[in-house]
Amino acid sequence: MASDSVSTRNVWPYYDKSNVQTAAAKKKEETLGKDDFLRILVTQLRNQDPMQPLQDSDFIAQMAQFTSVEQLMNMSNEMTMLRQNLGMASSMIGKDIAWYDYTETGELVPYSGQVESILIKDSVQYAIVGDSQIPLDKIVSIAEGGEKSDG
Repeated sequence: MASDSVSTRNVWPYYDKSNVQTAAAKKKEETLGKDDFLRILVTQLRNQDPMQPLQDSDFIAQMAQFTSVEQLMNMSNEMTMLRQNLGMASSMIGKDIAWYDYTETGELVPYSGQVESILIKDSVQYAIVGDSQIPLDKIVSIAEGGEKSDG
């Protein structure tokens, strides 16, 4: 028994160095989601005056608001998935696209090229143009591609 090793990765609150670095690198969200709304509701219930508890109608109204927030979040996720539908994105292959990107000096420069393929990496779709991987969100125009004639 004395030879068993204990890992800090398995002990709350996960003080392992990699866990702390991951938590520190996490992007801070600036929008309230359904979890935040539920936390507010639970905090309100916990801290209410016992002599004047939350009225049933108020509680039902807040639960309806919570349900609305949850459904709006679900709709937002569905719209994102629809926008990133691989079938729709694959129809861009062979088309000419334009996008803007920043140079190392911070200057905004327009680019264009013909889409060779579509790549999905980390749940983000990219149009491949030569050696460039352009996130679909950066594309500002799509036009029929093809060979250009000089005459």
